[in-house]
Amino acid sequence: MTGAAPIPAFPPPDMAQQERMVEAMLFASAQPMRMADLAARMPTGSDPAEALAALRRRYAGRGVELVRVGDAWAFRTAGDLGFLMQEQTVEQRRLSRAATETLAIVAYHQPVTRAEIEEIRGVAVSRGTLDQLIEVGWVRMGRRRDTPGRPATFVVTDAFLDHFGLEQTRDLPGLSELRAAGLLDARPSVAGLPLARQAGGSNMGEEDAGESLPAEDLFDQR
Repeated sequence: MTGAAPIPAFPPPDMAQQERMVEAMLFASAQPMRMADLAARMPTGSDPAEALAALRRRYAGRGVELVRVGDAWAFRTAGDLGFLMQEQTVEQRRLSRAATETLAIVAYHQPVTRAEIEEIRGVAVSRGTLDQLIEVGWVRMGRRRDTPGRPATFVVTDAFLDHFGLEQTRDLPGLSELRAAGLLDARPSVAGLPLARQAGGSNMGEEDAGESLPAEDLFDQR
């Protein structure tokens, strides 16, 4: 939703009208929208940042809330009302141990190369594991390292943040929080990972060889 020329207007619309514009665009968009995309569609002189802040206050505590997803914005159902949306049976497919560990390493240590993932896990990472995490939309390739061979790095996506209800990666739970929640004792399912929403998951394939890692190797001490 980029490339639209700003609508000429002088003076700019009042803040109430700007809120309505932002509200309409976010409601109609199938994907979270960045500030630049909103600004490009609004009349010259508009302040989408102020309109977003006002909208977020207005929707706080309601059934639908305005949330930040990475550097974009979207309307989402309030987290405590998710149970109302479960009219059908939710199939919880488990991540393999390899996929779970790989995803955790990318999330907590990004940007990270395949070699660094293997060093932390202590075993080789199959190409299929990373390919499947990329296919499900939770991991993407980042910038190449300025080192010999220029290895590719991997980072988590906005879709990962959106699925787990996070604004940014620094909102990831720390090691003590994960232990307190009992999420380090057993192999988690997609719907059982930290802060995961009750949504359909993906079968991430077979586990790689190797023993499960100590939690300290996977997560930062936050």
